[in-house]
Amino acid sequence: MSGEDEAPGGEPQFDWDFSDAWDARLFEDLLSGGELLWIDVLGTQFAVRWGRSVTEEQQQNMRSAWARCAGSGAPLIPPLPKEPTEALPFSASVSYLSMYDGGTFALQAASFEELAENVTSRVTVAAILENAGELMMLHACAVASPVTGAVVALVAKPGTGKTTAASVLAGTYGYVSDETVAIGPDGSVVPYPKPLSVKQEPGEPKHQVGPDELGLQPAPAKPFIQSIVLLDRVDAAPTADPDAAPTADPSADQQDRPAPVLRQLPLAEALLALVPDSSSQREIDEPLQSLCRLVDRVGGVWQVTYSEAADLPEALEPLFRKRRRSKPEWEARLAEAVSGDIPDGWIRRADPKDAVAVGDDLLVMLDAEIVRLSGIGPAIWEAAATAVPLDRLAEEVGNRHGRPEGYQAAVAAAVGQLIAQSVLEQGSD
Repeated sequence: MSGEDEAPGGEPQFDWDFSDAWDARLFEDLLSGGELLWIDVLGTQFAVRWGRSVTEEQQQNMRSAWARCAGSGAPLIPPLPKEPTEALPFSASVSYLSMYDGGTFALQAASFEELAENVTSRVTVAAILENAGELMMLHACAVASPVTGAVVALVAKPGTGKTTAASVLAGTYGYVSDETVAIGPDGSVVPYPKPLSVKQEPGEPKHQVGPDELGLQPAPAKPFIQSIVLLDRVDAAPTADPDAAPTADPSADQQDRPAPVLRQLPLAEALLALVPDSSSQREIDEPLQSLCRLVDRVGGVWQVTYSEAADLPEALEPLFRKRRRSKPEWEARLAEAVSGDIPDGWIRRADPKDAVAVGDDLLVMLDAEIVRLSGIGPAIWEAAATAVPLDRLAEEVGNRHGRPEGYQAAVAAAVGQLIAQSVLEQGSD
């Protein structure tokens, strides 16, 4: 609006000046009650523009659900959503400032619940990609001490209890995220207090419920990573009499289920568990070494085995306390890459993203996975730093592990397996 004047009848007349972004259609949407959903996801600003079928009430529900992620500044106005169809009547258009693509995407769905779930999923993935290589991101929920800011991250695969654990723990601790825990190089945590994605009936979209609606505590101002825990949820043990009538006494049910068990994991086991549940870890400089340094910072990785989320607050309480850093139990094993052709039949190790030695084992991170080498595996990998014929490689392994009868065949078999896993390469004409 560039100004207003009085009409002859005393009514104000508005002189609207539309820029290219603020087109007349958007103005009509705003007059009819439509508004943008403007959110900040891990430092990336997103604007969501709803299609015609999305009601004012549904829009308001989304603004409430995303209130803790409210954006600031001037949003990038998304293009018009796609027109509704009979099969896909609900739509949205999303824009954001991207370093990698056009920064816009369109969504359509058969129901508003499905559309809302798709918006949550797509903005999360887009924000993760924008932060690839800058933040270490675990597929985890997290809560923080409201007093100290210490964050406990609970790592688990999709559908294994993260959202339930977050909703239970965040009644006491600050809600940081139920999806992605983003950690800076200095150990700081970027909160992502998104709506919690609550399961409905099988086959139905997850319901997006705001943390305020669930009464969850807010995240502290400066959260930092304190502990990392792997969630291991198991079914409660059956009662002694399977035909016994259920009791109405909750304390009796609690006595029947096993108490949570908290144990610290060996480093190699922890790394193997964390890498598949991290996002864009391979984009981090020295991805395995950086993960080892994070584990050292938090004093090791823990696993909690439990049957009911209600038991987690008491079980995890010690992990919010400050602990000493772990002494490094690992060594870097990444050497300079060797290029050039490999002679026919000779063996050379592939160029990995990173490699660390943990005790007698060697963990090698390839482009998309991590491989654990045990037994004669580390010796083979080290002997193949440059191209070498198989018989000479077997001799090098024999120098380290001895030469029992049949050792050459054992080395050849192990080499074949490592070639199949893309840890080694073999030259061919």
